[in-house]
Amino acid sequence: MSRTRLFFLTLLAMIAFAGNSLLCRLALKHTGIDPASFTNIRIISGALALGLIIRMRDGALSVAGNWPSALALFIYAASFSYAYLYLSAATGALLLFGAVQATMIGYGLWTGEYLSMRQSAGLICAFSGLALLVLPGLSTPSLPGSLLMLSAGVSWGIYSLRGRGAEDPTHVTAGNFLRAAPMAVALIVVTLTSSSLDRPGIWYAVASGALASGVGYAIWYAALRGLTATTAASVQLSVPILTAAGDIVFLDEAITLNLLTASAAILGGIALAIIGKQPTQ
Repeated sequence: MSRTRLFFLTLLAMIAFAGNSLLCRLALKHTGIDPASFTNIRIISGALALGLIIRMRDGALSVAGNWPSALALFIYAASFSYAYLYLSAATGALLLFGAVQATMIGYGLWTGEYLSMRQSAGLICAFSGLALLVLPGLSTPSLPGSLLMLSAGVSWGIYSLRGRGAEDPTHVTAGNFLRAAPMAVALIVVTLTSSSLDRPGIWYAVASGALASGVGYAIWYAALRGLTATTAASVQLSVPILTAAGDIVFLDEAITLNLLTASAAILGGIALAIIGKQPTQ
């Protein structure tokens, strides 16, 4: 794969990941759709898009994945949607990304991985930034929204850990989206009395599921073949930054000094932890 193609694939994937936060926040802030309906449409649209991609690529459609991973995917998607009732797109993306990386690094520690001094300093910096972001103050994000987004991040971290080493991650992800669909339908049934739909909200949810999730994940998995593990982790630091830029342009939401300071601490700390994890030769 040429470096130019790898760069554009990676950039498109990061834009898609940032797009999920922006589309969800746009839908819940500016349309009449409720979080359960957004989750349901997103998951079903993602399953259909990934199924179509596999059918076009392989000429046949078969089911992979497993139910525990599908459950983690569903919890991520539902928590993500409900969190954006309360959070700006930029704050949500930062909390999500921080929780995902913390979960994966924490799993490494639990399984006996050794932390260098640089990694330890990075983790202390990142958790200090998280504490700064959520401690009470004038610009503190909503506690329910923060807890929901942290739950989404932990769930996505678990999903990612369970999927490591998959021979065909696009195939596995398609199967997990398909398995998560009935869970999303069950959520709709439980929340039927508060269900609300309108055309713009539906289209935002379809775009989030089919494009930002389905096509976005397929592009990312294609890019991963040309990236080292450290590079793949590092480039994801751009997602909260891209989301913050989109937040200003499309949502007109303020970026506070507290958020900027916390972002520098969290993203910088995670970068130190990731870079410090390079294997010795």
